[in-house]
Amino acid sequence: MILEIRLENFFSIDEEVVLDMRAANIQSKKAKDLEGNTFVCNGERLLKTVAIYGANASGKSNVIKAIRACVQMIFESHNYNENTVFGFMPFKFGGVGKPSRFLIRFLLDGIEYEYSFSMTKLEIITEELYYYPHGRRSLVFARDERKGPEKKDIYEFRSAISRPMDVATNTSKKTLFVSRASQMDRKIAKEVFQYFMERFILNYFGYNSYSIDTLLHQNKDSLLKVLNVADSDIIDIQSQRELKPLTMATYDLQNNQIVSRDEVQKMQLKITTFHKNNPEIPFDFATEESQGTQALFYMMLTIMNIIKENKVLLIDEIDTSLHNKLVEYIIRLFHQSDSAQLIYTTHNTYLLDTDKLRKDQVYFVNKRQDGSSELYSLFDFKDFRENMDLEKAYMQGRFDGVPYID
Repeated sequence: MILEIRLENFFSIDEEVVLDMRAANIQSKKAKDLEGNTFVCNGERLLKTVAIYGANASGKSNVIKAIRACVQMIFESHNYNENTVFGFMPFKFGGVGKPSRFLIRFLLDGIEYEYSFSMTKLEIITEELYYYPHGRRSLVFARDERKGPEKKDIYEFRSAISRPMDVATNTSKKTLFVSRASQMDRKIAKEVFQYFMERFILNYFGYNSYSIDTLLHQNKDSLLKVLNVADSDIIDIQSQRELKPLTMATYDLQNNQIVSRDEVQKMQLKITTFHKNNPEIPFDFATEESQGTQALFYMMLTIMNIIKENKVLLIDEIDTSLHNKLVEYIIRLFHQSDSAQLIYTTHNTYLLDTDKLRKDQVYFVNKRQDGSSELYSLFDFKDFRENMDLEKAYMQGRFDGVPYID
């Protein structure tokens, strides 16, 4: 579970922005009616969902991009070579040359962790991991490459990691220590790495989502119910693995030669659907179902697994190709979960309703005069009362975060 994320000098973000998943102390009747939008862990009340609103080009997508870029660093940095350039851009109007910084506080097996690192596009500068095993902040390791060149000067350790200098010796400036330590089977680093790999889902599909075959096997009945809610007439879904048939793709046209049979005939998942009008007639899912149905199918498989396993999901533009009612249904699924969390950007003002979202669940991104993005919460506007029309106030520009057209 996420407590807080801090970002500085990524893309259009210049000064530090804070995304706080801790629920504010709101005692109003509406907040109490929406208590299901929160959950309690370790005595801390956390939000299940956070919506980020903003005009086009305001930088709301950059909040998601920055988080993804940093988490991908954790996934991949132990494989980086000396010629690697990290996959992000610092703020161009003043951030170039300054380090970019990422910090996340999260709960893992009931213990709070605080992990951070700073970097340029070419190298890691600092990295720190703290945890609270007995309710008190304790250092796991700290790293500052500016104190080098000797590893013993760069790193500071306590007793949480065994033989830490063996790991440090094998950690270059291109590599996060937590990634290398996990690769070298150090327990606490491995647990942190697995948290991001298994619990922190960057998109509906991609780096660390489960295979479609596994998800379909586990969630078939629930998926059919969701498709029914979406007004689909699909009543059954079957899947099997089969050899990919030989096609024109067998030929390498550029070199005028035939590709080997092993390269072409590989096992692939074939999905077949059956419809209410005639349940006996099979439909090939990949070629005969609409793109909208396919997108909803893959999306909901991932979401159901995330909700069942109480994971975290990042989604940019959640309303893309989805009806308002479906977006509302997805968010309601998270609110009905035990402790799953969803962070999403959207233009969908239909959801800007204090009967559906608490004030601390709504964030806005606005572009300043210098081109940088600022992030702030509706909760920061103390003069906005919950009985006011939130959607109307937003569209009138009361919180900024909307385009102004002359």
